[in-house]
Amino acid sequence: MVTRCAPGVSGCMVIAGALFLLCGCATGGPAALPLWQLPSLQYQGRETGVDELAARAPTPRLLDVDEAMQAFVQRYAGDASSSRQRLLSLHRAISGTATLGIEYDPAAEGSASQAFRSQQANCLSYANLFIALAREAGLDARYQWVDVRPTWTRMGERVAVRLHVNAVVHLNRRDRFMVDLDPLPARDITGSMEISDTDARALYHSNIAMDALADERLEEAWLHAMRALQLSPQMSHLWVNMGVVYRWSGQYDAAETAYSQALAIDDHERSAMNNLMVLYGLQGREKERAYWEARVERYRDTNPYYHAWLGDQAAEEGDWRGALVHYRDALALSPEDPELLFGLGVIYRELGELKAALRYVGEARDHASLMSRRKRYELEYEQLSQRRLAAH
Repeated sequence: MVTRCAPGVSGCMVIAGALFLLCGCATGGPAALPLWQLPSLQYQGRETGVDELAARAPTPRLLDVDEAMQAFVQRYAGDASSSRQRLLSLHRAISGTATLGIEYDPAAEGSASQAFRSQQANCLSYANLFIALAREAGLDARYQWVDVRPTWTRMGERVAVRLHVNAVVHLNRRDRFMVDLDPLPARDITGSMEISDTDARALYHSNIAMDALADERLEEAWLHAMRALQLSPQMSHLWVNMGVVYRWSGQYDAAETAYSQALAIDDHERSAMNNLMVLYGLQGREKERAYWEARVERYRDTNPYYHAWLGDQAAEEGDWRGALVHYRDALALSPEDPELLFGLGVIYRELGELKAALRYVGEARDHASLMSRRKRYELEYEQLSQRRLAAH
């Protein structure tokens, strides 16, 4: 799917409170902890150290283009004169069943050439493929990190986070197009930022690490988690992943160090908070566990999406008045969020208060930056206007 971003926009499931896996964070902040301070993995009587990284966790050239890929670009985008035409022609060729016909597979890791040959990709490997082919076509294509609205369990005590990466193509100073194999619902996107090719390579290793951890292959998980940190030490969630590996190996001090570094980079890193709470519970350090439990609860209660999630639960049960209370709480914390504004408008619509519904849907439309969102809000606004006129 190709989606145009409005001018000025800078813009897979994860095990809750445990680790991050792209279905496939901001960088910056304090200097990362030197990786040499992290101990080797001690597991099942064997020590695994950084000296094994080169042999056992090499980084592939994710964006290399072979002759078949070059021929594909020339055939389907070579005759297009404008960058917009090349973009649209290339996208049609990649997604079209009669041409390349890439299919979504959440387990399909790999480089651009691997995705091209297998015709299967997850969000990250699809981004590798599209960016490689787009650059071959002379387009300014980059990786984009998409922030996704978190969700909580029914009791609200654990948070589940999705991470997503896609491609963005700059056609000129004003026009940017987001390209995605498995687009997220607009209501789930809370922001985006471009990331470097190096960051994408780190995410490639992170995915392998978390897949290996899920299968209890701790040596492989540690090696790829370490390689990811070598590439992008300022990505806080990579430190969380490393901490989880250490916790599974029973190296609790190292796990605590990794979680603490994640919080040094991003003091709102919710998964690091959750994991520290779990770690201290395992160690019987009740005072520290209680501290982080309180921090998690404060984070939850000041997160607008937690209150929106409560509102969604109330709406599912037909309790629209309850949903209204929760969405008002959410909007008080983030008054210009277009999806929260739109959600409040929908609640008022269901309550039959069309004037208020029009107000909030109109505000959502005015604050929307993504074209796809704006069109959806505009359609709802027109339908509400017609309903209000008919009621009068």
